[in-house]
Amino acid sequence: MSPETFAQVSNLLIPTATVIYALAMVSHALEWAMGRAAVAQAEVQEEVLVASDGAPTGATVDAADPGLEDSVGRTERMDAASRIGLLLTWLAFVLHLGGVLTRGLAAERVPWGNMYEFTITASLAVAAVYLIFVHRYRLQWLGLGVTLVVAAVLGLASLALYTPAGPLVPALHSYWLVIHVSAAAISGGAFTVGGLVSVLYLVKARAEKRVLSGGTMSASLRRLPTAEAMDGTAYKVLAFAFPLWTFGVLVAGPIWAEYAWGRYWGWDPKEVWSLVTWVVYAAYLHARATAGWRGRRAAVIAIVGWFVFIFNFVGVNLLVSGLHSYAGV
Repeated sequence: MSPETFAQVSNLLIPTATVIYALAMVSHALEWAMGRAAVAQAEVQEEVLVASDGAPTGATVDAADPGLEDSVGRTERMDAASRIGLLLTWLAFVLHLGGVLTRGLAAERVPWGNMYEFTITASLAVAAVYLIFVHRYRLQWLGLGVTLVVAAVLGLASLALYTPAGPLVPALHSYWLVIHVSAAAISGGAFTVGGLVSVLYLVKARAEKRVLSGGTMSASLRRLPTAEAMDGTAYKVLAFAFPLWTFGVLVAGPIWAEYAWGRYWGWDPKEVWSLVTWVVYAAYLHARATAGWRGRRAAVIAIVGWFVFIFNFVGVNLLVSGLHSYAGV
């Protein structure tokens, strides 16, 4: 196949993956919507369990109760929506991966020579980290947030950032660039997953507090792990990402900068905000390790770090001129 053919294939695969990510997002959104409509579902199931084990006097359960049947049916539909969403995410990921690979074959180089290419690669890393951890830590409940982010980023890339495949500028001809960007993309994907987990942690923790005060919790939130477990998951994901970001951005990045511009560090806006991102996540890990910060305070720092990373990725690249900006390359 010629480079032109590879480019055409990539230009077909990326929008197709975007649509399928959007369909996965819709499936997960339906799962959450059905959960919000089933606030009393868990209470009904608990009554069934009590009755089956020997209900206290006066506790009765009608097995033919239409409300009970509807509750069980809704749970089955929620499970089906979750499975369909995950399968669609896998399908979109395969197409997304194919789009990135064929883009590289079309350009005859690594596919991150401009903002469009880095965006489709970084969003691929978000999906990859999610799918890797979805089995290790059972993160199916994060599907809505992940597919929303990836579909939105790919849509932005296709509509506003697209650049035809072409050769690299001289400053980008270095294998240190490959190491630098690969590490940044993977760690950025993990930062995104960790940030989304931290957001849902705050939602779950608030719901648990409301239940202790006599309130109710939607079925969707009941399906999530406990707030404590989600806090631990966020920590594991971010602890994985931090050393990778440290090596890729603060070691490999300066080595590439010395090759490209003859200096290791020049306080370029991209370099400054990469350092700020590192500082925020270093503070997160330090606070957990030394001050014993857990829960809400740690989650807030993780979310701040995620927004700083997003600004570094989007704002600095698109709004601030600098040697490291992919805009217009």
